[in-house]
Amino acid sequence: MATKTYAGQAVEVNEEGYMTDASQWNKEIASELAKEDGIDLTDKHFEVLEFLRAANEKGETLTIRRVGKSGIVDIKGLYQLFPGGPLKFSSKFAGIPKPASCI
Repeated sequence: MATKTYAGQAVEVNEEGYMTDASQWNKEIASELAKEDGIDLTDKHFEVLEFLRAANEKGETLTIRRVGKSGIVDIKGLYQLFPGGPLKFSSKFAGIPKPASCI
């Protein structure tokens, strides 16, 4: 575990850069996490992140297909928003653990 500073707050992250305490999350931290990976978050990104956070709180299994069926964005759109690993990056920016389905 490591501590990094995002949006002026000390945030605990694991070796892959995922937050270890989802309660520390806010939009400013998400934006800074995303910028590290070269992504500028838009309102559509935040809709996906909020969906993931809510699903995670309910203990639901997160998959790309599930996000695609959310009505927020289709699978192709998810790949456009989060290129190179849509569920991996969106989960990271949402402040939730990396889903088991991600490598």
